[in-house]
Amino acid sequence: MIVTAEFLVWSAYIGNDLSTPRPEFDFPGLVPGDRWCLCAARWLEAQDEGCAPRVVLAATHRRALQVIALETLRDHAA
Repeated sequence: MIVTAEFLVWSAYIGNDLSTPRPEFDFPGLVPGDRWCLCAARWLEAQDEGCAPRVVLAATHRRALQVIALETLRDHAA
């Protein structure tokens, strides 16, 4: 996925702050435009809330299709 500001705000709201650096884990924090891996179920939650990030189809595992319809992924393709 390609991180958006809306997704980062939503993710922090649900308790997963991805924008704050965590040096103890060598994690610099994410900013809009970064690429990041996201599980299909969490992406679907974001999509249901209207803040799903863009999807890099070539980097998306086929098992995501067990959770998300291909047409939906194509609609959100980067």
